Amino acid sequence: MAGYTRRPQWLKLGVLAPAILNRATKLSRDLKLHTVCESARCPNRTECFAEGTATFMILGNICTRNCTFCAVKHGKPQAPDPQEPDHIVQAVARLGLRYVVITSVTRDDLPDGGSSQFAQTIRAIHKYDQNIAVEVLIPDFQGSTSSLQTVVDASPAVLNHNIETVPRLYSEVRPQAKYRQSLDLLKQAKLLDNRLLAKSGLMLGLGESRGEVTEVMADLRRAACDLLTIGQYLQPSLEHHRLVRYVRPEEFEEYQIVGKKLAFISVMSGPLVRSSFHAAEMYISATRTSKRKPGSSAANESYGKDK
Repeated sequence: MAGYTRRPQWLKLGVLAPAILNRATKLSRDLKLHTVCESARCPNRTECFAEGTATFMILGNICTRNCTFCAVKHGKPQAPDPQEPDHIVQAVARLGLRYVVITSVTRDDLPDGGSSQFAQTIRAIHKYDQNIAVEVLIPDFQGSTSSLQTVVDASPAVLNHNIETVPRLYSEVRPQAKYRQSLDLLKQAKLLDNRLLAKSGLMLGLGESRGEVTEVMADLRRAACDLLTIGQYLQPSLEHHRLVRYVRPEEFEEYQIVGKKLAFISVMSGPLVRSSFHAAEMYISATRTSKRKPGSSAANESYGKDK
């Protein structure tokens, strides 16, 4: 199986430090929280945890969908925890975070797709400290504009929704999602509030061609997407979508160039890039490059000074 062949040198990972992982795990358990870093087995989690950063996953750790690339468990989730927003704030305080990334499993079982929990979490963080910038990585809410509006109204600095792969592979990789619906969500977010930064992400190595990748990048720009991450797909297990190829670093660099030509504000492209990896740095770079001040201007200006 391709996913279990020897990794090339450019994908060699450092050893996951047990002490660092244990501290992060203890924090999550103490506050009854989940991180996508652990649930999705992110290869960068030791580095992020060591820097005091994490991507919090709200609405539990059981997804109602079964995307074939994803390591997150799927099945029947429990009801949302009403104390979850407060627990997120406690974690933010304990870690001393100035930039917070919030994501979730997909909750097609909920009438609003979990959008109200996103909004409550954003507002709870801003109530604790209005100068903290919040990035949200949201599901597609099955195309619901009202659910998207609920999240946008809470004033995140960055709204991220990953396109994940090229349209030809959606039936294999994201069978319960729709390519155009994901594009429309990003476009609609900017129409609802053009101050926020729209962001998306792609995985490579699933069987896509270079031409298809650049076409998706062009589609994202037409949908007013500002920020883009591109990384290597790593097959979580034999049961997940087959890894077709390891993409060489030179090809990732080519997509970086394409992104600049397409006028993305910022593109991060590399083998170990993930949608939330170095998210704060990408945000700072984007706000310095762009004349816009997305989200709360006070939050942006304060965050830039603090760092």
